[in-house]
Amino acid sequence: MAVSVSCCLRRVLAQCRRYVFPRIDQRVSAVSCSINIQQSSRPYAAATKSAKKTAKEATWKNSGTETAKRENTCRPVDDVYLVWLYKRPMYEVEVALDMLRKFQELDFTNPKQYIYVNITLDMTQEKKKKVEPFVSTICFPHPFVEEINKVLVFTENEGQAEIAKANGAAFVGGTELIQEILDDAIQADFYIAVPGMIGKLYLLKDKLRKKFPSSRRKSLGPDIPKMLEFFKMGHEYMVEEDCLIKTRIGRLNMPNEQILANLDAVVKDICTYRPLNYGPFVQRLVIRSSTSEGLLIPADRFLPQVKDVEEEEEDAE
Repeated sequence: MAVSVSCCLRRVLAQCRRYVFPRIDQRVSAVSCSINIQQSSRPYAAATKSAKKTAKEATWKNSGTETAKRENTCRPVDDVYLVWLYKRPMYEVEVALDMLRKFQELDFTNPKQYIYVNITLDMTQEKKKKVEPFVSTICFPHPFVEEINKVLVFTENEGQAEIAKANGAAFVGGTELIQEILDDAIQADFYIAVPGMIGKLYLLKDKLRKKFPSSRRKSLGPDIPKMLEFFKMGHEYMVEEDCLIKTRIGRLNMPNEQILANLDAVVKDICTYRPLNYGPFVQRLVIRSSTSEGLLIPADRFLPQVKDVEEEEEDAE
């Protein structure tokens, strides 16, 4: 009786194995399939993609359109938005100055803080030539700094030395000052010289670099009082990062007319370092205060016109 019962159970389990142990059957079938796949081999090589790209695909990828940022021509409807989706707003200079003053009131910062302008330049010239980074000095029509610059005068003439001291020179002397300057015992904001001294100062060329006396920078000449008057109140600016100038042009509490006059003087002076027939030298103007964000303003109204320059040259002739 026990033998017959065990035989019946074996038959039932054998017939119902796929219901009782379904996962075991699936694994067995999967293993058998993988074995069959490994054993099968193709009598031909797989087709490879062509290494050559069409000109259209190469142009499309090189243009950077895959990750290009799309600028929306319309203005954002909310104060909070993704900046890269919209074109940067441009404000008239008077509007931008009023906005800077409003920022100052909201931030409770100094109402007499400086106003700065970031000027982006186009340094290209004919063919592959570029404008070399330069340093320049300008006297603002409306000064806003109380400190007077220290000016050193190179001269060996006693009469010229007395004139220099009388007009406010911080240091006056001849070749005896060279070693003191090399040792950093004497430091000045500007260095001027009379023409007879320039041949004796070449030891200072590497030390002073852009501050070395030069007629191009108006620091070399016979008129000592005029040079001292210019450099005592002069403001120096320079080209940074190959094509960028960052300089002060006034204070927030100054009238708009004075700030605009200072900005116009800076732009006009910058444009003298490249011929006007190459196009606009100043590409972009961004105005800001010491504690605020930058605001984009138009540069066209400050750029010198080619016709105006030609008329001035004809009048001079």
